[in-house]
Amino acid sequence: MTQHIAKGTFIVALQPMPFENADAESKLGRMSIDKQISGDLAATTHGQMLSAMTSVKGSAGYVALEQVTGTLAGKRGTFVLQHIGVMSRGASSLAVTVVPDSGTGELSGIEGEFRIDIVDGAHSYEFAYRLPGV
Repeated sequence: MTQHIAKGTFIVALQPMPFENADAESKLGRMSIDKQISGDLAATTHGQMLSAMTSVKGSAGYVALEQVTGTLAGKRGTFVLQHIGVMSRGASSLAVTVVPDSGTGELSGIEGEFRIDIVDGAHSYEFAYRLPGV
C-alpha cells in the first residue's frame, strides 16, 4: 500500500467525566473527546480520555480512544484512533495511531499515524495513512 498524507485542522471539545472508584485525592481524570475535523479528512469523532497528573510540574500521562466517522480520499467509513501521551517534566511525546482492523465501509483496511500540532491554541493535523486501493 502507498502512503498518503492528509492535512487540515480540527476543533476539539473536552468535557470532564467522573472517574469511577477514584478517591477525592486522586490525580486521575476522565474526559469525553468530540472533534470536528476539516481538510483532507472531513470527519467527526467521539471518544474518551483517561489522564494521570503528578505532583511534579510538567509530568503527566494520558491514553484515549476515539471513533472517527467521515470521508478520506473520497472514501466514507469509520476507524478508531488510539492516543498515548506522556509528559516528563515538560518534555512531551505523543503517538496517535489507527487501531489495526478498525476501519469500516470504504475505509476498511486503513492504517496510519495521526500527528497533532497546536500553535497559539489552533489545532492542526498531518495524517500519514495507507488504504487499500488508494
